[in-house]
Amino acid sequence: MNFRRIFVFYRIPIAIGLIALGFLAGFKVTWWIAWIPFLVAILMVVAEFLIGPMTLIQGYMEAGDMEGAQKLLTRVKYPNMLYKPIRSSFYMLQANFSTMGDDLDKAESQLRKGLETGTEKEYEGTAYLQLGAIAQKQGKTKEAYEHLRKAVKIGLPDKDNEATAYLQLSGICIQRRDFRNAKIYFNKAKACKPTNAQVVDQLKEMAKYIARVPG
Repeated sequence: MNFRRIFVFYRIPIAIGLIALGFLAGFKVTWWIAWIPFLVAILMVVAEFLIGPMTLIQGYMEAGDMEGAQKLLTRVKYPNMLYKPIRSSFYMLQANFSTMGDDLDKAESQLRKGLETGTEKEYEGTAYLQLGAIAQKQGKTKEAYEHLRKAVKIGLPDKDNEATAYLQLSGICIQRRDFRNAKIYFNKAKACKPTNAQVVDQLKEMAKYIARVPG
């Protein structure tokens, strides 16, 4: 991991060194050998701009080093040059960290950038779920409702996320006194059979409220 991190962090200096080595080999030995370090140097420069340090993110996340992962994202100076799927992941991760820091406006902006980039189908629904949660916190109920409905329509990666979306939709319907749809969305959340403890607790709390809802 340490060697890999050094290799990723110092791609440009290493590439410059390889170019120098290529010229040295060309002048001292033969230009037929020089093309090898030249090619590797070009590939490293291309990787720096198309991939950046994003290949290291998973290691930080698995180790629970959120601060390290966040710092890693700041090393990306030209996100618009990242390869499209990687650029989308970059914005999604940034949005997660902004949400954790309660910077909702920034998180919303980053999620929208990720969606504009062309988020992979499996992450698109999650992005709209996050946008819905943010809009709800900001008091934009109508916008939250639209985002959450879009999230479940597109599809979410697991039953816990799906149940979360339906519970939030149910809550919005209760605020609107649309008790019929509130019950429908609650039953859909229940049918997901979530396993996440937090979602299960939310389901239990909502069940107590739904039991008192008229109709």
